[in-house]
Amino acid sequence: MNSYSEKEEKIAKYAKVLGHPARIFILNFLEKRCSCFAGDISSQLPIANSTVSQHLSALKEAGLIQGTISPPTIKYCINKENWVEAKELFKEFFEL
Repeated sequence: MNSYSEKEEKIAKYAKVLGHPARIFILNFLEKRCSCFAGDISSQLPIANSTVSQHLSALKEAGLIQGTISPPTIKYCINKENWVEAKELFKEFFEL
């Protein structure tokens, strides 16, 4: 039996995915644009493309970003609905 609320589970999910500076950078980068390609993000970070892909996958799995596949590229953007939800959840949490 799970004794955590849905809200607690969501806050933990978002907090976990925000636990790496590359992911924070990616979110800040995407927040300033409507969307961009994975290669554009990779060119801004001093890490391997495969590592950037792993971070993008983690952010996408957590629901903070979304991607549109147009082979051979993937265009990413902030998932506005979940982004707003995450900000509200953290705001409520830190105001406790």
